[in-house]
Amino acid sequence: MEALLDAAEELLAEQGYEAASLKAIGQRAGIPVASVYHYFADRGQVEAELVQRHITVVGERLAPALGGPAQDHAEPPTIRAALDAVIDPILAYFRESPSFIELWLVGRSATLSDLARAFDVSQAERLGRFLREHGLIAEDTPPLALELCFEVGDRLFDVAFRQGRAGDDAVIEEMRRLLTAYLESYAPTG
Repeated sequence: MEALLDAAEELLAEQGYEAASLKAIGQRAGIPVASVYHYFADRGQVEAELVQRHITVVGERLAPALGGPAQDHAEPPTIRAALDAVIDPILAYFRESPSFIELWLVGRSATLSDLARAFDVSQAERLGRFLREHGLIAEDTPPLALELCFEVGDRLFDVAFRQGRAGDDAVIEEMRRLLTAYLESYAPTG
């Protein structure tokens, strides 16, 4: 199974979403196509396994930035700094994992959309908790506001990476500005 997943990663990175058919994956792994179906019923299962691999790594990379209580940080954080701590690891991961770009941004099926939504909701909860603990957003900030940040972020990453595998830095900067301004509208009053 690992050989098939690795082959799928390679095909996605080298040739793009359309090239990573089950037949091509089996050929790349040196496994007969009929045997591929012993491990995966369809391409969607391969994609789901790969996305799960990727979001596990991305989640681990986000954990240090959003995990510690207020006293663990030398300087009081800002909304922009908190957003940078989320955007920067995701941006770096996209840049080093072109296969993830193909799955997350190009070939998102209904199954992958469900996985992305679950990931975004869990990370939005972590970001919201961090921002509330640091007094950067009001306690009554609706969870939807944080979830929308991740939805907008996904869309803008899509725009940024549509131009090439490095991502467009101007689009990324505008994402930072947009999300910062939006979350600042939820700053506590008084």
